[in-house]
Amino acid sequence: MLSTFDRKGGAAIAVSRLHQGLQQQGVNSTMLVREKLSEDPTVIGPAGKLQQGWAKTRGVIDALPLQLYRRRDRGVTFFPQWLPNRFDLTIEPLAPDILNLHWVSGGFVPIEALAQFQRPLVWTLHDMWPLTGGCHYSHGCDRYQKACGRCPQLDSHTDWDLSRWVWRRKANAWKAVNLTLVCPSHWLADVARRSSLFHPVPIEVIANGLDLDQFRPIPQRTARELLRLPLDVPLILCGASALDNPTKGLDLFQTAMQRLRADLSLRSPSAAAEVVLFGPCGDQINLDLGCVVHALGPLQDTISLVLTYAAANVMVVPSRYEAFGQTASEALACGIPVVAFDATGLKDIVDHQQNGYLAQPYNDQDLAKGIAWVLDHPQPAALRQTARAKAEQYFSHTKQANHYRQLFEQCLSLG
Repeated sequence: MLSTFDRKGGAAIAVSRLHQGLQQQGVNSTMLVREKLSEDPTVIGPAGKLQQGWAKTRGVIDALPLQLYRRRDRGVTFFPQWLPNRFDLTIEPLAPDILNLHWVSGGFVPIEALAQFQRPLVWTLHDMWPLTGGCHYSHGCDRYQKACGRCPQLDSHTDWDLSRWVWRRKANAWKAVNLTLVCPSHWLADVARRSSLFHPVPIEVIANGLDLDQFRPIPQRTARELLRLPLDVPLILCGASALDNPTKGLDLFQTAMQRLRADLSLRSPSAAAEVVLFGPCGDQINLDLGCVVHALGPLQDTISLVLTYAAANVMVVPSRYEAFGQTASEALACGIPVVAFDATGLKDIVDHQQNGYLAQPYNDQDLAKGIAWVLDHPQPAALRQTARAKAEQYFSHTKQANHYRQLFEQCLSLG
């Protein structure tokens, strides 16, 4: 299993959970990463400080072509993946039967390397990068369906730009690769089928999994006492990323909260609600939400994460794009209803007015209405039970690992 990181970011967490789930199913699974943060001996990272430093520098060097586009949108992620890497020195001694790629950007796996692996490949998509000329989400642009070029994220006005060069390299390098795609949501699978790069490639949908013995409901009062959060007010939970990252939609959450506070028709129990922010920027962003904000910052362990979910009345995931939406599935597993937009991967997780609310994309007023709908619901216990039931039915890591194992065996039987 190839992944740029083993712990940093949602994709790395997802692949680590799958790695552990496969091992529990008796699969001899090894992870190869660019940057290792865990102590797991089955995760292989660069050895020694020199190699570790070079591995981190790869991402910086790989991004150098972007300097040609001074007016590009710096709030989005774009990787050319051109820097060579000698994977044969690490992979061949392991003699794997099959390779499962995950999020391998940041200068880790170059585009041309796929054809050199010479064994069946399963690629689990965590965003749109494999389908495009370098961007990780197209933000409404459909040029990846043909050949990219004139990239709006690069502010390019010519067909033969960096995005076309990256797309052309993919098209040439992946023609004869023995490849199967896995998408964690039906939305991403539909997007992949429209890509000009993957028309004949088989595509499977397998949801990201969770250890439901860890992610489970616990008493709200206990969680709040341990986190020193107020006991007697509704709490709205939201993951905090950079404000200039349009993908995560924190700006939409801000305007939705302002509407929630200003619109008298939405105010009842929700009027007293306070906000809890967590995540990499949870203690750094100063948002005008019109209410008290509790900033928890990054959460470093599963126990803290589960306590945070359990303390909330509702989880808001205001993303414009999600390949899946792992925080939403985690919240449901802890019995917390989720409010999100009726778009992208979150549609597979949230069932409208059953375990949460799906707002019109990307209508901040309807997002505010959804938050109020959950907070003012006459049967909150029923909502929480439905949320947990959805997770038990669809998001078990055992079910995920079994599905992957069957897919691996099928790929090997076909050669």
